[in-house]
This record gives sequence, C-alpha cells and structure tokens, in this order.
Amino acid sequence: MELISENRVFGGRHCRYSHSATTTNCTMTFAIFLPPFASAENPVPVLYWLSGLTCTDQNFMQKAGAMKLAAQLGMAIVASDTSPRGDTVPDDKAQAYDFGLGAGFYVDATEAPWSTHYNMYSYVVDELPALIESNFPVTGEKSISGHSMGGHGAMVIGLRNPNRYVSISAFSPISSPMNCPWGQKALAGYLGDDQSRWQVYDSAYLLAEKTHEIPLLVEQGTQDEFLVEQLKPEALINAANSSDSTLTLNMHEGYDHSYFFIASFIDDHLTWHAEYLGLV
Repeated sequence: MELISENRVFGGRHCRYSHSATTTNCTMTFAIFLPPFASAENPVPVLYWLSGLTCTDQNFMQKAGAMKLAAQLGMAIVASDTSPRGDTVPDDKAQAYDFGLGAGFYVDATEAPWSTHYNMYSYVVDELPALIESNFPVTGEKSISGHSMGGHGAMVIGLRNPNRYVSISAFSPISSPMNCPWGQKALAGYLGDDQSRWQVYDSAYLLAEKTHEIPLLVEQGTQDEFLVEQLKPEALINAANSSDSTLTLNMHEGYDHSYFFIASFIDDHLTWHAEYLGLV
C-alpha cells in the first residue's frame, strides 16, 4: 500500500491509500477513517461505504459528515472507489456517466473487455476487507452501506453474504437493476444479455429469495429526481412482503438524491449499525 494523504479529524485519522489489486488488475484507491484510540490492543469494527455513479472514495468522506459520530462510537469507516481506474482500464466509448469508469456497479463482469478489470464485487467482498483487516486495528465485525448505485451494491453484497455482515443500510438505492434503465444498461454490458445471470445482482430479487435474516434499513427522499424511473423502492417493499423479511424503509418528504440528504440522516444509520456492531 502507498499512503496518499493523512488528515487528523475529530481526534482520529482519515487516510487515503493506493494499492495493486489482484481482483481488478489495476491500482485501486480507498479511504479509511480510524477513530481515536483504535489500536492493536483496541481494534474496532468497520462500516464499509459504497458510493454511487461518478463518485470516488472521497465523496462520502468529504460530504456526509459521518466522522464526528463515528469517532464517538468507536467505528472505523472504509470507502472504496466505485470502479477500477487507470490507462489500461476500458471506458465507455461515449464516456457515459452510467457505464465504465466510475460506474462499476459492484458486479464481477463476464463480458470482454470488462471482465479483466471490472470485478468490483470480489474486490469489495474479498480483497478489500482482507487488506483492511491485515493492516489496520480493526475486528472482523462488518456492516455495509451505500448510496444509489452504492446502495444497490451494499444490499446485494450484504444479502449474498449474511455471514460476513451484521447489518445493511442504503440511501436512495437502485432497488431492482433488472427493471430500470441504469441497471439494464450496466448488467447487459458487464454480464451479457442472459438475464438469468443478472438475478444475483438484483436486490429485490435477492430479498424475495432470501435464506437468512439480516437487518436492512433504507432511506429515500420523495423529491429524488431518479425515484420513479431508476430507484423503484416499491420493489423492495414487495420483495420483503413476499419473503416475510424485516425491512425498514423511511420516506422523507422533500429530500432529493444529493449528499444533503445523506448528511441529514447519516447519524441515524451510524447509530443503527453501531447496535449490531456491539458498540452501544
């Protein structure tokens, strides 16, 4: 790993690192916040955050306002990038914002030329946590959260790996990528046209078919410009009802898709995750 930057914040440390990743076959960047007093003698649990389209590891750390409460709770936060990057990594020919660089969709691609690098599912599930747990004073206790495309990623990863995460939350998630334009474009591009291969990356499908109970908390603004066409939270409600799953979905009047929305309710999510992480 190579340290890119380090900042003191609320008595803890915010650091950015780059490293050579085997899953994505390129150099990846991540950010980690370590609360005060985190040490080898006092390791802390981790909340993994996945950001949305066009974002990097920096958006959440700089805009969400999460570190003050995380410092008080004794919770580390790790934010990954949203896709592989670099001169050798392919991008959408039209440089569209919703496919290619910045839009990895947290899948393991099977189609050329994407399959060489676009393996964000394996990076987030396997490689990044192994790196974090080997190099920082953290425990193996993990929760996962995210926004928009990252909300989709957090729910898919959490629902597919209930033995690895104690809780899942999401802000404005893409609830059913198989049934919205963003998801259909990404899944077809990365996985091919066989929609049976898309199902393992569709949160609503996974929730309806769930085999293990895991706490799930979702926030959604009523003035979100992507609510009707792309996000479709009703798909989660229907899936939870069909599988008798526990889902808390809070609709917030007047809120949009921005980080103003995330900053307004991030403390609620940190406190909620802290209960499952054994911090409160």
